[in-house]
Amino acid sequence: MLKRVTVPTLFKPPTYSHASVVEAGTRLAFLAGSVPLNDDGELVGPGDPVRQAERVIANLGEQLRAIGSDFEHVAYTDVYVVSGDPAVLSEVWEVVEASRLSVGPHSSTLLGVSCLGYTGQLVEITATAVVPDPASDQA
Repeated sequence: MLKRVTVPTLFKPPTYSHASVVEAGTRLAFLAGSVPLNDDGELVGPGDPVRQAERVIANLGEQLRAIGSDFEHVAYTDVYVVSGDPAVLSEVWEVVEASRLSVGPHSSTLLGVSCLGYTGQLVEITATAVVPDPASDQA
């Protein structure tokens, strides 16, 4: 269903894989960007990329559960951080590492960007996930 590949002739990535391979016929979900908004649509953690990353991961978990998937079935993410400072990007990546996303580990790209969609937003994560067949879980 989902195979993670670390290429032996390339550098060994710390907590992600170089590639994720999904078998033909597997259901995939392409999730919209998870953002640091609470249930009332208010920004969580203004000015704090770590707190925003924690909320983004929590919201991503909710998105995955709603479609019948989970962190272990995430094949790929893009992690966007409003910063040009590698230290800030590393702080956000530490939140990703601490989540169950890195269990796979999944394939990911970490990006520093100049702006995101909501005023004050510092972090966003998009994801592609496998949606497991419920029948195979019962077997």
